[in-house]
Amino acid sequence: MADRPPTTSPSEDAVRGALLGVIDPELGDNVVDLGMLRTVALGGDGSVDVTLALTTAGCPLRAQLMKDVRLRVGSVPGVTDVRVHFGEMTADQKKKLMERARWKARENAPDTDIPATTRVVAIASGKGGVGKSSVTANLAVQLARRGLTVGVLDADIGGFSIPRMLGIDGRKVEAEDRKMIPLEEPVGAGLLKVLSMGSIEGTAEDEAVMLRGFMLNRAVQHFLEDVRWGELDYLLIDMPPGTSDIQMGLARMLPRTEMLIVTTPAHAAQKVAARAADMARKGYLRVAGVIENMSAFTCEHGETYALFGEGGGQRLADQIGVPLLGSIPLDAAVAAGSDEGRPAALADQGLVTDAFAALAERIVTEAIPLVEMATCTARLFDAVEEALGPPVAVPAVDA
Repeated sequence: MADRPPTTSPSEDAVRGALLGVIDPELGDNVVDLGMLRTVALGGDGSVDVTLALTTAGCPLRAQLMKDVRLRVGSVPGVTDVRVHFGEMTADQKKKLMERARWKARENAPDTDIPATTRVVAIASGKGGVGKSSVTANLAVQLARRGLTVGVLDADIGGFSIPRMLGIDGRKVEAEDRKMIPLEEPVGAGLLKVLSMGSIEGTAEDEAVMLRGFMLNRAVQHFLEDVRWGELDYLLIDMPPGTSDIQMGLARMLPRTEMLIVTTPAHAAQKVAARAADMARKGYLRVAGVIENMSAFTCEHGETYALFGEGGGQRLADQIGVPLLGSIPLDAAVAAGSDEGRPAALADQGLVTDAFAALAERIVTEAIPLVEMATCTARLFDAVEEALGPPVAVPAVDA
């Protein structure tokens, strides 16, 4: 390249255009739009100096980026030599780069078999032990009791418990045309469609699932893309605790997901749960509200005790600027129902049943209402055709 005489003087626009083809393989976007390009300096002899700002000086992709810059810029007419220099981003520049990368991933989300009208709800927490899975199971049956079709995806790959809680442990999913078919369980006038790692042949609840972060994310992707979910009103996703690969992957695969944050009344739990909300927002997911679990315990004599403290749910809701959608009382019936495969919310009455019924009501009517299709143009045309009969064909008339 250095021996090639310049035929024309390269322009800065041409060099920047070539750099649009240099992709950061980890972030999936080009170095220009990611804000990594710091300067382009043109020499009179056709040489070009390109300076990139890396997230860290010891970036492992440094050699790859250097090679790609030299190849791309070296192909620009008039360029005789390419020198690549590196700097390090400031904290603010790193933040902007990650925002751009997340937005890019959101815009290129893969296709799934989940209907566009389905309300996708991730139920998350910042830590384990707050009863997130029991909230998912009991909320699912309360939504189904309203006559809705509710999908339940157990995304806690290594700590799955949904099959046992819903009384379908031991049943295994089948495949049809290379698609998994979720397990179905009627609930009142509604229907549950459930998929979990525990429903896959050869997986037992007491066996460890040994997968690295990338493979965990791929497992969830298979559950979204390679499953014949069919019609769904809601899809509840029981998330693993924390803010790791699966959470970030979900933001990329299902950017229309809305999130419910589960916490206990304790102040410490509230602080940790705030991280889950922050993760969701950094992935451009909407946080729809907070659910406080294990709130006050009421004994058989009517006395109420705040065994795990009080106010954590409201404090978290106030902190992240969303509504507190419900408080689920601490009740032994929840644990017993989870162990027996009959969620406590299925009982005809009781504090737990009432609490989950009220939570389902707020979700359906306020926080995450169903997509109303009755007023869309296609439905209106269908209704008119049904009332008047099919349109009569009119013969064409030549002008």
